[in-house]
Amino acid sequence: MTLQQEIVGNAMQMAVVSLQPGQTVYCEAGKFLFKTTNVTMETRLGGPSGGGGQQPQGPGGAGGMGGLLRQAMGTAMQAGQRVLAGESLAFQYFTTQGGEGTVGFAGVLPGEMRALELDGTRAWFAEKDAFVAAESTVDFGIAFQGGRTGRSGGEGFVLEKFTGRGTVIIAGAGNFIDLNPADFGGRVEVDTGCVVAFEEGIQYGVQRVGGLDRQGVMNAVFGGEGLSLATLEGNGRVILQSLTIESLANALRKAQGGDKQGPTGGLFSTNAP
Repeated sequence: MTLQQEIVGNAMQMAVVSLQPGQTVYCEAGKFLFKTTNVTMETRLGGPSGGGGQQPQGPGGAGGMGGLLRQAMGTAMQAGQRVLAGESLAFQYFTTQGGEGTVGFAGVLPGEMRALELDGTRAWFAEKDAFVAAESTVDFGIAFQGGRTGRSGGEGFVLEKFTGRGTVIIAGAGNFIDLNPADFGGRVEVDTGCVVAFEEGIQYGVQRVGGLDRQGVMNAVFGGEGLSLATLEGNGRVILQSLTIESLANALRKAQGGDKQGPTGGLFSTNAP
């Protein structure tokens, strides 16, 4: 059953979901906005892939005590991964009772939202904190990039991973642009903070901006990008955002008289309070 949802708003979009009897949608704690009275809300530590999306079975159910133990261990491992990644510890689940119900969700930054439809053949990867809500048939996981890529890329070290079938709703900052690297010679280079999400099959990496020569130093020091760019290669859908969290934070500090960028705004910028 397809999730009926509508993205509304402009500068700060919201997702309004219509739940049919028997449907369940879950969100990251803190993304819930409103619901109708016939929709129940339950907070759980586990997501669907960790067993949190299923009701525990009693001793007479499949698996017995061994199944309960495996379920508890899976939930604990999943919650531990999210904590290490800086994600919310819990999920909130919403199910309608006795008829159609409505639930609203919102992101945490001014920007767009997007509903992705998973058909079970390709996973989707998204930046940390992009997840808003999904059907219970969609599994939420954490993917850790390789050490070298993660240390170089910052935002790319921890990614959210969505598998299964159904609708998942993500959010980002500013405006979105959809592109396919195959339409641009198979590879695009992006500010590391501008990547919102991409399909499985897209190769994500990080490269140094220029070489260790005069122009490379000029790019790093005065270009505003620091030392690295994200690279996206392959044939698949990529979603980028026009606003990065770092640039938003710098603009707010500047407006408050606490600009820490310095005169160059590149390598010399700092997020120190």
